[in-house]
Amino acid sequence: MKMKKMSQFVLLSTLLLGIGVSNYPTLVHAENNTTPAPSIQPANTTNKNKKILFDNTHAQTAGAADWVIDGGFSDFANALAQDGFYVKELRKATPITLEDLKSYSVFVIPEANIPYKESEQKAISDYVEQGGAVFYIADHYNADRNKNRWDASEVFNGYRRGAYNDPAKGMTAEEKNSSAMQGVVSSDWLANTFGVRFRYNALDNVEHAGNQLLDNTFGLLDGVSSVALHAGSTLAITNPSVAKGLVYLPSGLTSANKWSHAVDQGVYNGGGIAEGAYVAIAKKGLGKAAFIGDSSAVEDASPKYKNEETGAKKNTYNGFSEVSDKTLLLNLANWLSQNESYKTFTEKNISLSSKTILAANEAPEKSTEPQSEPWSTSKASYKWWNPATFAYGSYGYGTTATTGDSSSSSNSSSSDSSTPSSDTSSTTAPTNTEKSYQLNWPEKIPSQEATTVTIQLNGFKPNTTLPNFDIGVYDQTGVQVGFVQSENGTWPTSAGYSQKFSLRTDSTGSCTKQLSIRVEKSGTHSIRLRQNAKALVTNKQFVVE
Repeated sequence: MKMKKMSQFVLLSTLLLGIGVSNYPTLVHAENNTTPAPSIQPANTTNKNKKILFDNTHAQTAGAADWVIDGGFSDFANALAQDGFYVKELRKATPITLEDLKSYSVFVIPEANIPYKESEQKAISDYVEQGGAVFYIADHYNADRNKNRWDASEVFNGYRRGAYNDPAKGMTAEEKNSSAMQGVVSSDWLANTFGVRFRYNALDNVEHAGNQLLDNTFGLLDGVSSVALHAGSTLAITNPSVAKGLVYLPSGLTSANKWSHAVDQGVYNGGGIAEGAYVAIAKKGLGKAAFIGDSSAVEDASPKYKNEETGAKKNTYNGFSEVSDKTLLLNLANWLSQNESYKTFTEKNISLSSKTILAANEAPEKSTEPQSEPWSTSKASYKWWNPATFAYGSYGYGTTATTGDSSSSSNSSSSDSSTPSSDTSSTTAPTNTEKSYQLNWPEKIPSQEATTVTIQLNGFKPNTTLPNFDIGVYDQTGVQVGFVQSENGTWPTSAGYSQKFSLRTDSTGSCTKQLSIRVEKSGTHSIRLRQNAKALVTNKQFVVE
């Protein structure tokens, strides 16, 4: 659906928190699952050896979304790194496995728009059962960003509303036979696994929250006096022994509080406990989970990619800096990362949540579609399951269709034949035969604040150390104005090129490295990467304010 309007839902009082610095430019070309995944090193040892993984394998950048650690979720990711976590993006073309997850403390799943295969659900369940933790970030019903008839709440729950008996209901032959839909099985998975289910409501225009309910179990709401919502959903507590509501909406909500684009009544039970929890937690085996019904509380205003369907620039908002959102999210991350031995909340002698009373048609197999899907007709050349059709500047652009995807076959018997064969060949990813250098750097940064620059190399000899690089920032007169943090964490006393450093390529001949840079002089500047004092790449016209 369209990006959420910014009417504010404030729980209790307003507490403004500082916003993180945007560390990346607004546009990066030709990044896909074959290019190195970004990562952020911890700023301290507070959470030594604890790592957080963000999923980017299920269309987390579709439509207006940009939920990646170096884009629209960068403030959250950088705040986690400042809390001592190592943060990385999961970027791959094959299904998620337990092996992908088991070395991480927390697996964050921002709004997913492609359903998880049964094998992936099992991998996540096994991961949590063995002590891992997962954080689900959903949205309102029908936030179907790639128009594939699945939104995040449906993906997480494990079934499509009104399509429990056929997860590919209404899809073309190409869509049904695509690799994205193979191994997808309808089930009440989230409720059976974690004791919660995202409701298909769509709430907004919630201004007053004087009777808001907050449950500070495990101190998760320490420092939290308010949480924002800009069109979102709630969670039904289906098994109170393992699931616990923390934040609920105020009572007395009416039709005036539904999202303007809601396809049904939007508000199901008038708010309060009856509407279900806005933020919840769960326990499973040795691990645990957390849930929130809106991505607005997590996003920031630094989208990285363009819209994969249209190529248009995205607009995201500074939700992470609103009220107590940052504090809540960091509290949840720290709690999720802690190893604990109990297996149910009943063992902790805490007050349990009430089981949410649901309407008969909220049973998965009895649910219905309130309107036909998808909510809008896609651009003729765009196929959500085939990144080869994605727009220039979007994540996935330049990726060829995966093996076994019928869309890659020239004699596919699809009813959608609107994409000419030349569309696919013109966007095929280039091979790594030429050396390339790239600097990812924000277009605008605040002066005197540390900012991350990402260096990316491609096309080099695999598993090779490349020496004698340095980097610097200079103004329009050629004077050096950048302070580059050394690898031991110290800062230089004067502006200039960084200390020399080496880059190590991986098995594909690529390398990614991040450095912290501070610029104290306002104005328009340039940043340059050198090797052996020879300029390799210069990014010009960046503004320091």
